[in-house]
Amino acid sequence: MLLADLGASVLRVDRIGSPASGRNVLHRGKPSVAVDLKSPAGVSTVLRLAGRADALIEVFRPGVAERLGIGPDECLARNPRLVYGRLTGWGQDGPWAGRAGHDIDYIALAGALEPLGRAGGPPTPPINVLGDFAGGGMLMAFGIMCAAWSGGGQVVDAAMIDGAALMMAPFITGRATGAWGPRGTNLLDTAAPFYDVYETSDGGWVAVGAIEPQFYADLLEGLGNPDLGDQYDRARWPEQKARMAAIFRGRTRDEWAAVFEGTDACVAPVLDPVEAPRHPHHVARGTFVRRDGLPEPGPAPRFSRTPAAAPGPTSQPGQDTDDALAAWGFSADEVGELRRSGAVA
Repeated sequence: MLLADLGASVLRVDRIGSPASGRNVLHRGKPSVAVDLKSPAGVSTVLRLAGRADALIEVFRPGVAERLGIGPDECLARNPRLVYGRLTGWGQDGPWAGRAGHDIDYIALAGALEPLGRAGGPPTPPINVLGDFAGGGMLMAFGIMCAAWSGGGQVVDAAMIDGAALMMAPFITGRATGAWGPRGTNLLDTAAPFYDVYETSDGGWVAVGAIEPQFYADLLEGLGNPDLGDQYDRARWPEQKARMAAIFRGRTRDEWAAVFEGTDACVAPVLDPVEAPRHPHHVARGTFVRRDGLPEPGPAPRFSRTPAAAPGPTSQPGQDTDDALAAWGFSADEVGELRRSGAVA
């Protein structure tokens, strides 16, 4: 999706018979062909596509692409400048490489799950953004572009377990050196009263991140200048947090947002995914776009000379087989023969 958003022509290859995926935003801008990879003609179709591509991404367990006949050797023989991306949870080697897993497993083994959560509570999975998306998809997109910049002709092994570990670099090193303590006892993981979320009178929440002294002063001013003592007196943090929690419970979320509007107190209302697109800042920046009446995050990052176009449509598996293959150089007769043989659908 990231590559398609920013102008790449991305073709998705689905299995024949793949179920409809509903409105899967991750599929926007990615037309789909349905191919039988157990058919020699289907394999030949994928190899022919690889011959014209700048990059290929496969998401099988290690060894499966080779068994199907679309591994790196076969594809690079067709296209020596191809960037062959391999996106997995555990990576292409190591004793866990062949195991099944999901985001929660990858971040657990990477040392990325244990630090997340509050003191005295269990590790808290951050949905699947840390392993699947940041540690996997984002890492793969970055790897593809770096490999393309180097001239291509190589394999990119993007493992979610590697990416999750990479995202946690300062915290993993910090734990090893003693600079970062157990879960929920540190500056950025809810131990500090000035870096946490607080419930408001209407059941909403506000996020507070007033780390620097000048921002903390603005925070205290907005709270009515309570005497909380030294900001970095860790022994008093529990007491300070209790005092701040009581103050925040005195107004609604939106009332607090109004109090801190235009200040540097580093306070923001906690918006849900339905509210967020309506916030004036997002409206002004165009952070979200609407397709078919529904909001989606727009393409990012932003470019001064080559701005991204509006995201393309979302296709169901096999929806674009004929048109997509034609765009990739297959004649109408060739597509018809592939259909008759069952290699595509």
